Amino acid sequence: METAPKKKGSVADRVRQMAEPLAQELGLLLWDVQFVKEGAQWFLRIFIDKEEGVGIDDCVDMTHAVSPVLDKEDPIPQEYMLEVSSPGLNRRLTRPEHFQAYLGAPVKVKLIRPLEDGRRELAGELLGAGPGGQFEIRLDEEQSVAFEKKECVSVTLLDDDF
Repeated sequence: METAPKKKGSVADRVRQMAEPLAQELGLLLWDVQFVKEGAQWFLRIFIDKEEGVGIDDCVDMTHAVSPVLDKEDPIPQEYMLEVSSPGLNRRLTRPEHFQAYLGAPVKVKLIRPLEDGRRELAGELLGAGPGGQFEIRLDEEQSVAFEKKECVSVTLLDDDF
């Protein structure tokens, strides 16, 4: 009895590889791809961006471009809902290129485990970021702190007033 070959990489990685050239053809930047379970339902979320901002037509165009490819390639064995949207103003920084693009910007960091003083959330200026997921934020004029991305629940871009 033959079994289907195991597909390489995570679902999000495989979908990213399929969606990236489609986004580029539409003049969009593929910001992120997430495949998450919420309750009993699975969601495939594709976040797109462009310099002048994303509109509903961009989301519709990306949905129409990616849906037939997902149907043909079938990278996801279970049922799921496809959502295409903008990452928003207070976007999550998830990939090394996101951190590099927003050096000097205000961010909020939510930690998995609290610091010694009990804090789990910090806000500061993104000072630096390394390719391996390390980054540093300035909390105030005298204090900065470094983290590994894997220590964080999320790193989110903030409005300038933090």
